[in-house]
Amino acid sequence: MSFIDSLFAGLQLVGNVEAFLALGIGVVIGVIGGAIPGMSATMAVALTLPFTFSMSPITGILLLLGVYKGGIFGGSIPAILIKTPGTPASSATVLDGYPMAENGQAGKALGMALWASCTADLISNLALIFFAGFLASFALSFGPPEFFTLILFSLTIIAGVSGDSLLRGGLSAMLGLLLATIGLDLVYGTNRFTFGNPNMMGGLNFIAVLIGLFAIPEILSMVWNPSSHDGVARSLGKNKVTFKEYQRSFKSIVRGSFIGVFLGSIPGIGAAPSAFLSYSEARRKSPNRENFGKGEIEGVAASEAGNNGVAGATLIPLLALGVPGDVITAIIMGAFMIHGLQPGPMMFILNVDVIYGLFIGLIVSSVFLFFVGSVAIRGFKYVADIPRGVLFPAVLVLCVYGVFAVNNNIFDVGVMFAMGAVGFVMMRYKVPAAPFLIAFILGPLLEDNFRQSMLMSGSSGWVLFRGPITWFFWTLTAITVFAIVRAGIRATRQTSVPTP
Repeated sequence: MSFIDSLFAGLQLVGNVEAFLALGIGVVIGVIGGAIPGMSATMAVALTLPFTFSMSPITGILLLLGVYKGGIFGGSIPAILIKTPGTPASSATVLDGYPMAENGQAGKALGMALWASCTADLISNLALIFFAGFLASFALSFGPPEFFTLILFSLTIIAGVSGDSLLRGGLSAMLGLLLATIGLDLVYGTNRFTFGNPNMMGGLNFIAVLIGLFAIPEILSMVWNPSSHDGVARSLGKNKVTFKEYQRSFKSIVRGSFIGVFLGSIPGIGAAPSAFLSYSEARRKSPNRENFGKGEIEGVAASEAGNNGVAGATLIPLLALGVPGDVITAIIMGAFMIHGLQPGPMMFILNVDVIYGLFIGLIVSSVFLFFVGSVAIRGFKYVADIPRGVLFPAVLVLCVYGVFAVNNNIFDVGVMFAMGAVGFVMMRYKVPAAPFLIAFILGPLLEDNFRQSMLMSGSSGWVLFRGPITWFFWTLTAITVFAIVRAGIRATRQTSVPTP
């Protein structure tokens, strides 16, 4: 099928009111979820997922992508107005956004955040469209040994970069891999760790684990410390961002967008490191570097370009290789699977209409983001004033409804609360949840490809080193482990040196 034919097939799939309405509603949900302190883009996507089951695959996935896009921008609104990042990705926006708000320029800061977000989002989407197909065609030469080494490398880098401690990241990933083995054996069909309970024969329900791990701990955390997200919202002021200011920050926006694309295409890095790297590069190259941290509009532009540049790029490894780029794309990968679609190189052959439908939807999402974001900036004070006594019980009801609706099984609700307790303990002891979830999703793929490799080689381990692709990923894995261990040792030495 030619490019033009594929484009028309995708347009035919999404060229209806239902698909665009789902995308628009998704952006609205995401912006609101990101703007509410205590919620996050991840939590918003997780709570929206159960509502996509009755939709067509393309409509459901566009809804989730809209939530994702809106949530990343939405986090900048409370970051600027009340010094409370709505999402971790917006942490760098606080550095200059809040000082601008204190100086009566909140409207200008939010306007620049919106322009930078939409520009970076568009660049990120174009990068996905141009590079995902190329990467997928290359991945068609992969066999089980190549996929095993790719997934192993992904798990290594995700465990290493998620959180401050390699040990905690590794522990989280190992726990995710362990729970992924519950259920029927992939090759022989025997029960594993089911403890005689037929509800566990199919493994732990993905939606129950997901919502339990990300939504329930946030609710428990708010109950534990009700004042953690209190803040005073600043007025918007009368100043608006001018085209000249946008033009002055344009280099930083484009640079931040490409930093986001590069880091987003590497599984596990995420939006927060990209935002800080973009911010530091903008400060290093700006003639106004002394003003950074005191209310520099270019700092807001750079940090928002960095975190939004990641949004489209995280879908590159998901669509091309079947490996989620971050936690949110891991949730979206679950939505693909629930609708009978397997992300990866074969999707570009078997479901090319879905791929191009998503591409068209993503481009349109940048336009929706601009208009929804413009309205959300003015309406934030109403979102921020939602009483927590109303908000979090409502979120809890959505959690229970969403998990129960999957299989109409109360056992899944029990799994959700059990995982919520585990997630709360992990949060208290700063054990990152991202490696757990991604290892839980990739665990069966890792095991399946390893055992297929052993079956095709007669249990010879040399098949895992059979060609240049496997050697490439083994080398990357070794370099990653070495770099992470070295950074961990250096951090330990720095903390152990007594301060004079």
